[in-house]
Amino acid sequence: MFIQTEATPNPATLKFLPGRAVLENGTLDLRGPEQATQSPLAERLFHIAGISGVFFGSDFITVTKSDGEWQQLKPMILGAIMEHFMSDEPLLASGATEQTDGDEFYDAADAETVATIKDLIETRVRPAVANDGGDITFRGFKDGVVYLNMKGACSGCPSSTATLQHGIQNLLRHFVPDVTEVRPV
Repeated sequence: MFIQTEATPNPATLKFLPGRAVLENGTLDLRGPEQATQSPLAERLFHIAGISGVFFGSDFITVTKSDGEWQQLKPMILGAIMEHFMSDEPLLASGATEQTDGDEFYDAADAETVATIKDLIETRVRPAVANDGGDITFRGFKDGVVYLNMKGACSGCPSSTATLQHGIQNLLRHFVPDVTEVRPV
């Protein structure tokens, strides 16, 4: 088994590509060992000292560190990922439920605007963000402000503010004049 790694814009996060499907539907963002019980692989990864976050995408895993250097952590992470996939254990523990971001919020009168915003996020933003090892999902729209949930490599990334304000905000403003600002939740 050959696992590729890629740097992400977040220096504390590294993207691992095992060359096979990771999570069939959606994404899963685990931000601490207490959440790791949902996944045997996440439990393995959180047993490595210095790991503070694990994010599963469709065909990738991003790992965030709080301590240590990548040159020491990377071999242990690769070993844990390889051991998991070679064992044929499921990614999710039995009884684990799909993670939700919580309820969306917006005024019913803005439904058409929200549909356009969601479509732009799905077709133009999420694919680009997934390439960087993260995910961004719509949370709400109120008084011209779009609220987004940032996950994986995007969460805590030093360049995420620039991505939100210069990239996503400009895109949404261009196509949806009602949008005045974009904020993380």
